[in-house]
Amino acid sequence: MLATISPVAYWTSVIIGALACVALCLAARRHPGPWTVAMARVVGLVLAADAVSYSVGLAVSGTWSARTSLPLALCDMGVVVAAVACWWRVPLLVEITWFWGMAGTMQGVLTPDLDVGFPHLVFFQYVAGHLGIVTAALFLVVGMRIEPRRGAVLRVFAITAAYSLVVGIVDAATGADYMYFRKPPGEWTLLRLLGPWPWYILSEAVVALVVFTLLDLPFRPGRRRAAAEAAGAGAAAGAAAGQDAGDGTRPTERTTTP
Repeated sequence: MLATISPVAYWTSVIIGALACVALCLAARRHPGPWTVAMARVVGLVLAADAVSYSVGLAVSGTWSARTSLPLALCDMGVVVAAVACWWRVPLLVEITWFWGMAGTMQGVLTPDLDVGFPHLVFFQYVAGHLGIVTAALFLVVGMRIEPRRGAVLRVFAITAAYSLVVGIVDAATGADYMYFRKPPGEWTLLRLLGPWPWYILSEAVVALVVFTLLDLPFRPGRRRAAAEAAGAGAAAGAAAGQDAGDGTRPTERTTTP
């Protein structure tokens, strides 16, 4: 896990980030208002700065490589998606941030693939990026109530599968191992529980679909209530329109004087 420094610094950072995330979500639910939009954009700016600083740091140090430094890992792309979602709050991007963040990035938080410790710059980038995605997901969905829409599970799963195919092609062309399609990470992660290569790739897809479904369950009752209310409102409007038509004045017959 943390190869050079005690994990105390890492887990302290995680606890502080988790407490801050909970506080933000509670405040957003209890006191909604324009401040939540500004706060979402602050989170987005932190994520954008994290992504830019990581790439710039590699370029400045001369360690940038197409085999290891492209932002193609799911957490790397998740940083970009979450940053854009926080700034513009596009429903599809919020859904991707929710499912990727809670199903994928959370695993990176709990079992970090990190070989440097505090106070290395990469340590801060890893913590800020991973905790930032999870915070963005929870703040947008739980705090600001931008909940996944109907069909979000299959929609995000299809996008994830298509993106994985693209990354797999890049891996094959460059000899890279983005998203660990060629071999599991060197540090222990939950991937170790999904079987040997290449079977853990299939297992990962099945687990992702199951976890996506579980993450969507809390929002299904609300969608059903909203659909029922919409149907009831439509029926009431239709009945009112019919009543208005029934109460209309009949045309007056013309009479003539003999």
